[in-house]
Amino acid sequence: MNERIRELAEKCFSYSRIVNPGEPQLVTHEEVEKFAKLIVRDCAKTIESQDVDPSFKNRMSWALKTKFGVE
Repeated sequence: MNERIRELAEKCFSYSRIVNPGEPQLVTHEEVEKFAKLIVRDCAKTIESQDVDPSFKNRMSWALKTKFGVE
């Protein structure tokens, strides 16, 4: 698993789900939603950190967050 994805997953899912990914376990809607929002925020931060026109990166970051309903 990608290290950054693992870090985000550890913020959302119980430790046993991370350590034992092959074992079937219930995942709550809230956990999945939190994980998705963290990924979207991380992607938006990546856009915001690029060395391009500030107006462009702000619009792209806003568009990404808006598309997925993340503030």
